[in-house]
Amino acid sequence: MRIQDYATVDREVLKALFKPGRVYYLLLGLCIAGILLGTVCEIYQFSAGMGVTGLMHPVMWGIYLISFVFWIGIAHSGTLISAILYLFRARWRTSVARSAEAMTVFALMAAGIFPVVHLGRVWIFYWLIPYPNPMNVWPNFQSPLMFDFVAVNTYLAASCLFWFTGLVPDLAVVRDRTAGIRRRIYGFLSLGWTGSHRQWRHYGWSYLLLAGLATPLVISVHSIVSWDFALAVIPGYHSTIFAPYFVAGAILSGLSMVLVLVIPVRRIFGFEDLIPLETLESIAKMIIFMSLIIGYSYLVESFMAWYSGNIFERDTYLWRAIGHYAPQFWIMVFFNAVVPLAFFIKRVRTNLTCLFIIALLVNIGMWYERFVIIVGSIAHDFIPYAWGIYSPNWVELGLMVGSFSIFFLLFLLFVKFAPVISIAEVKEGMKPPTRNGYREEKPKRN
Repeated sequence: MRIQDYATVDREVLKALFKPGRVYYLLLGLCIAGILLGTVCEIYQFSAGMGVTGLMHPVMWGIYLISFVFWIGIAHSGTLISAILYLFRARWRTSVARSAEAMTVFALMAAGIFPVVHLGRVWIFYWLIPYPNPMNVWPNFQSPLMFDFVAVNTYLAASCLFWFTGLVPDLAVVRDRTAGIRRRIYGFLSLGWTGSHRQWRHYGWSYLLLAGLATPLVISVHSIVSWDFALAVIPGYHSTIFAPYFVAGAILSGLSMVLVLVIPVRRIFGFEDLIPLETLESIAKMIIFMSLIIGYSYLVESFMAWYSGNIFERDTYLWRAIGHYAPQFWIMVFFNAVVPLAFFIKRVRTNLTCLFIIALLVNIGMWYERFVIIVGSIAHDFIPYAWGIYSPNWVELGLMVGSFSIFFLLFLLFVKFAPVISIAEVKEGMKPPTRNGYREEKPKRN
């Protein structure tokens, strides 16, 4: 079916809100089951203590910090697609920008679980917050963990504002097509939107300013997360390449997660006309570019381990490549730097099955990258006597499954209760209507 008028756009986008289908409810049930598993694991850890995890000296940073860095990385491409491409006026972003914005917010929520869980004593998490207290005890602002708290919360606030601002005109469309309590709820969320010229002018300026505000946060937030490691003196951590390395990896994993989310949504709700294959192909091309940067970073990291002449750096790198965690290391290299190169072939990057599988493999590879970086360094420190091996157990794996379930559950609820594609931007790209129909382009005179 070809989108021909504004009413068709409204009907096609909003059908996901009223007719989600059986597959939707099946996925919803799986997510709820995963959340229950994660809840059971957290209650058990809360009652028995951190000893039930696989964490032990010298590896005191495990899956919890790995998943934290992974989810922060996933959150970055939402801003990349929505804000940076909006500033460059890339029209192909229209159909996936809303999903990417939602992915940013939900990934940040999933990431926020792990620093609190990693504390062990979760009931005192508020000590991280710089609030006035009678003890005159303040957090150490020189700690990289405090950098994370400030940067991630700033990014979350900016992302929520940017996401909600784009939703306002579309929520008004939903308001006008519903009745009863739903109409009142959407009427409250649409903030009295009527679509007047004055409102559209203010909307355009505010959206542009928020896009400009969110753009530097893409670079700064994950750079700050990388300083958690780069400011340490541990071999494999203390490196100036970590900031651009982490940012490139974050964008690569986020772009891949966009494909993992958008391709099933496109198939389940029949959005083939609204999410054209050319858009998915453009994301695949961006994945190629970021994969080449990641591959170059891997080469630079290996070269500097040799060229620096530092025996600790060299031995740490060799241990990652041929030691106990060698399978994880080579999975990381192959999935992140080699597999995405298949997108150079047009037949591959225009095949939905290949797009989905490769995007999934890239996300697996990016998770293993965080595993190799975090665990591979502190397990093989300066002193051989202190070396150790870390293996996650069922409690940590259950909490990780719970975080994935929360992320996908939030996204499924978003698809059910809000337009997953920007109605206003889709209409903006169409030919404007006239009194007697839609304006047809007149042939130019020679």
